[in-house]
Amino acid sequence: MPAVSVVIPLFNEEGNIAELQRELAAALAGLDYELVLVDDCSSDQTLARIERGPGVRVIEFAKNTGQSAAMYAGIHAAQGGVIVLLDGDRQNDPADIPRLLAEVEKGADLVCGYRAKRKDSFSKKLTSRVANFVRSRFTGDGVRDTGCTLKAMRRECREALVPFYGMHRFIPALVKGLGYKLVELPVNHRPRTSGVSKYGFGNRAWKATCDMFAVKWMLSRQIQIRVRKES
Repeated sequence: MPAVSVVIPLFNEEGNIAELQRELAAALAGLDYELVLVDDCSSDQTLARIERGPGVRVIEFAKNTGQSAAMYAGIHAAQGGVIVLLDGDRQNDPADIPRLLAEVEKGADLVCGYRAKRKDSFSKKLTSRVANFVRSRFTGDGVRDTGCTLKAMRRECREALVPFYGMHRFIPALVKGLGYKLVELPVNHRPRTSGVSKYGFGNRAWKATCDMFAVKWMLSRQIQIRVRKES
């Protein structure tokens, strides 16, 4: 079993995947890790440009199902004791991963990166800031940037996750809801150099609001099981 699994959802990232793999190899040199690449039915050459080999596992969806589905499938396929989540568009910097892993070593269950200096348009930053403000206070997760995919979690945290469209925005709330310890860490954010963003305000705002109410209800009904003794 590898010590670390890096889960990366992919959708039409033919111009990014090869360089991303090279960056990961450099950033994680000396670590026992695997890559779990989940292709959400890309229509370009993403699959062809993946460098296959030992420690590289590829899950190919038969139908485009969305980022949350790809992330959930990768998380539950991961074999490492620690699971790292990373975007496939190279805006997350693999060089930050060792810093997240260090926080897990110190005792954190889930480490959430936040983009201290975002390389996005003003409108995208503004809408994201408003959405994060509302979501954080409504769900009580206390996380300032849930839209930052870069995270590291102990494998047992995945049991808190529920597969639904939009799940990826609420990973901190679901994990914290089961009593796990969360830590935030500033991470590098880079401008997109290839491909286009798959998500915009129009396809996020209403769905995210509905999801927020559903997650709030779910958290209010969540069961925390703590076993004192088994004999």
